Amino acid sequence: MQTCAEPSQADVSCRAAAEPAPAQTAALFTSLYKDLCRLARREVRRNGARDVLGTGTLVHEAWIDISSRPALEFDQPGRFLAYAARTMRGLVIDRVRARHAQKRGGGLVITSLDTFNAEQAIQPENLDSIAEALDELATVEPELAQVVDLKFFCGFTLGEVATMQGVSERTVQRQWEKARLLLRSAMSN
Repeated sequence: MQTCAEPSQADVSCRAAAEPAPAQTAALFTSLYKDLCRLARREVRRNGARDVLGTGTLVHEAWIDISSRPALEFDQPGRFLAYAARTMRGLVIDRVRARHAQKRGGGLVITSLDTFNAEQAIQPENLDSIAEALDELATVEPELAQVVDLKFFCGFTLGEVATMQGVSERTVQRQWEKARLLLRSAMSN
């Protein structure tokens, strides 16, 4: 599995499209690379994709996706990290779905002796319902979906999310609680 190492100029200039990403976005990728690796490790671990995808691969695939969209501009590092986390989540979900497809031996279970916080791992069978519930939440309440992305997927504290959004921590706490209730309700249907 590929692990995260410092990005080379080739990593930053790698593009899926003919249009280059804005220089500001490339600079954010370079400066936030260690944070992106941390997010990737967390995402791979949480979604049970350790045997499917390496963290370095995930970071670079997310960068290819982000850099292929030259219209994207990020005014804050937190917004870039949130978008990158959302992109990584989508990539992991796609890989896990493909891995668990019946025509590819979906019943196969690979075990590992490596230990990690099992309570935070998301079961692959729940991954589809979580992704659908979060997508539904994003269409109905985009602010709540952003709080979930920043808190759950990026790992920011409620205080950090409040600072990024320019609101009080109590407001973000209420949004987080509301988002959790809505997601739980959507997943139980």
